[in-house]
Formats: sequence, C-alpha cells, structure tokens
Amino acid sequence: MAKIKFLPLPSDKVDELRNGGRDAYDCAPERVRSSGSRNPCRHCLDFVPRDAEMLILAYRPFDHVQPYAETGPIFLCADECAAWAGAGVPPILTSSPDYLLKGYTAEQRIRYGTGRVVAKEDVAAYAAELLDRDDISFVDVRSARNNCFQVRIVRSA
Repeated sequence: MAKIKFLPLPSDKVDELRNGGRDAYDCAPERVRSSGSRNPCRHCLDFVPRDAEMLILAYRPFDHVQPYAETGPIFLCADECAAWAGAGVPPILTSSPDYLLKGYTAEQRIRYGTGRVVAKEDVAAYAAELLDRDDISFVDVRSARNNCFQVRIVRSA
C-alpha cells in the first residue's frame, strides 16, 4: 500500500494572504475571531485557538481554472503558525465522523468512481488505496457536509 503525506497549504502562499494578498475571487481575506468551534487551519492542519484571529477566504487548490477546479471557503490562522510536518493524520481530520475523498489525475481532473465519504478512521487507508493506482496523482479531502477543502494527500517517498 502507498505511503502517504498530508500537504499543508504552501507557506509562501499563506504568508502572502496574511500580508494583504488576494484570495481566489480577488478579495481580501476576512479577519474574524475564532469561536473555538474547531475552525481548521489549512496551514498548520490544526484548529485555530478560541478567540485567536483567523482568516476566512476563498481557496482553489488547483493550478488553473478549469471545470474540476473547485473553489470554496477555508480558514487560516491569522498569526504565524508552522506548516504541518507531522506523521500520521493531522488534527483537522479528527473533528468530523467522516470526510469526502476524491482522486485526481495528473491533469487535475476528478477520476470518476473515486469519490467516497469515509469514516475518519479510514481516511488514510482509502487515500493510500487510491494512490496505489497509476491513474491517481493526488487525493483531496473535503468536508462531507459542506464540501470545504481540508487537505491534499500525495504519495510519500
């Protein structure tokens, strides 16, 4: 079975957004206080602490606009946080009972038949199963309820 790695948003992109950069819709990120209700930061892959400032913005985790390039809201810690580099499943994938996983080709197109809602304890195993396939380049994890992008999973060396 494929070894997998969870990818945080790139630090240079996150730094740009924190310093006045524009989101996928060319809007400034909104700055709000976290309610502490498990707002998942897509950079540290942990939850924004209660009452800490966070950013809400539109994000498209694809290189180009194309029919399969979904865009949606995400949260980021407004203050500097370390990019996820841990082993295992990151904390942001522990707060829901299940998640939507989809496999994508090298051309960043959904591979039909791969989309599946899986229990949180099965996320890593299903991603590894998909990444064992030659036609899958990466797996995106999304909220099973709101379809928000959570994290990308790739093969690990």
